[in-house]
Amino acid sequence: MRIKLLSIVLVGLLSVTHTNYAADLVLPDLGDASGGLITPAKEYELGQNWLMAYRAQVPTSTDPFIQAYVEQLVTRLATFSDLRDLRLDILVVENPTLNAFAVPGGIIGINTGLFRFAQDEQQFSSVVAHELAHLSQRHYARKVQEQQKNQVGYLAAMLASIAIAATTDGDAGIAAISATQAAAIDAQLRFSRYMEAEADRIGMETMIRAQMDPYAMPDMFEQMLSATRYYRRPPEFLLTHPVTESRIADSKLRAQQHQKKYYAPNVEYKLVKTRAELLHVKNYREAERTYKDIIASREDFNEIANYGLALSLAKQRSLDEARDVFKQLLRYDADNLYYIIGLAEVETERGNADTAIKLLIDKLRSFPTHHALNVKLAEIYMKASRYKECEELLKVHVTRRPKDDYVWYLLAEVHGLAGNILDVHLARAEYFVLNGVFQKAEIQLVNALKRVENDRHLKAKVEQRLAEVRKLQRDAKI
Repeated sequence: MRIKLLSIVLVGLLSVTHTNYAADLVLPDLGDASGGLITPAKEYELGQNWLMAYRAQVPTSTDPFIQAYVEQLVTRLATFSDLRDLRLDILVVENPTLNAFAVPGGIIGINTGLFRFAQDEQQFSSVVAHELAHLSQRHYARKVQEQQKNQVGYLAAMLASIAIAATTDGDAGIAAISATQAAAIDAQLRFSRYMEAEADRIGMETMIRAQMDPYAMPDMFEQMLSATRYYRRPPEFLLTHPVTESRIADSKLRAQQHQKKYYAPNVEYKLVKTRAELLHVKNYREAERTYKDIIASREDFNEIANYGLALSLAKQRSLDEARDVFKQLLRYDADNLYYIIGLAEVETERGNADTAIKLLIDKLRSFPTHHALNVKLAEIYMKASRYKECEELLKVHVTRRPKDDYVWYLLAEVHGLAGNILDVHLARAEYFVLNGVFQKAEIQLVNALKRVENDRHLKAKVEQRLAEVRKLQRDAKI
């Protein structure tokens, strides 16, 4: 498996020309689409190959609220960054450790553990802006240029070690898998102090243009140091992005060039933070007690603690209590989709799927493209055995999110439940392609061809896709 994964990562590298360049960090541009050691087009190709291999090895979050929130935030910040190519693939990795990473080709990865450390959206955004700066300044490619020997082999080793780090065996390895993701443990992956300072500076400029708090960056650095002070081994993010007193001081000096302002807390960030934290809770009874203590300590209504309480109760299948808390939340904020969907999920578990479906359909009319609404309604349709409606919903939604492997997974599942075997094969093939499992994708497409019958147009499309998958499989074996 490791050898296979390594070969996937190395796809396309052999065709890059070995050329000697001066390792001058003052020259950020390694070339455009027509030349240079590693062109942006080549970076994008490498990133896509890496992404497929990575997804096959590392558990990513299927929580549509977390995924959609991170996507929206990254996209918003990217529009204010120095990135020229805004084609971004955003991974949310289900891992409790502190980490975020950027991979050549527009890939941004965020551990759900980052929500534990970032106290508010401003701090969280400072990490995202920093990673976007690594991409916009093409730091990975510039690191390759620094190497006087075997430049292309260096990038291959860099990406390969990222992938191999994600294939550790055993229980301890599972915890370490995503903790070491694209940032990696190899010293070759670590950016120079110059590049880290540059990413801090440009990341802060991005935040300022996005009208976010520049003081959040030094605050986040201090929060990281404080929260991880007694770790036996520092989180991977701090190994690859060392936080020093001088770095904190530099970011404070840059922030002080701007007047301090008040930034209202983002309620949605707090709700997503709650969901992310509960992903890693081992004892929901303890979580319930914690939220109840918070609620009891406040005279005013604490909607975040109540939301956490409702989710904790639902996880324990204390469904009547969970329903009551969600209804209380909706009296406080009647249009909040987090609370509406939460209530719908609880009602489904209580055997009231039709009530839940009606609740979500009413909101879908106002928010037809909302990711969480579509996914949660599809899941409830499936539980209620309303397969036709689920198929129609997901067929539309997957056109909006063609690279979302979880949507393809759901679509394949409901096709199977509905008995649409041809469509099962086609949807599974796309799911396997996104996860870099090309052999299984090929098998699904071959089986699909056997069922196409007399539809020439569809047969031609399936044959073309099969040819594309076979090429991906051949390239992966190079």
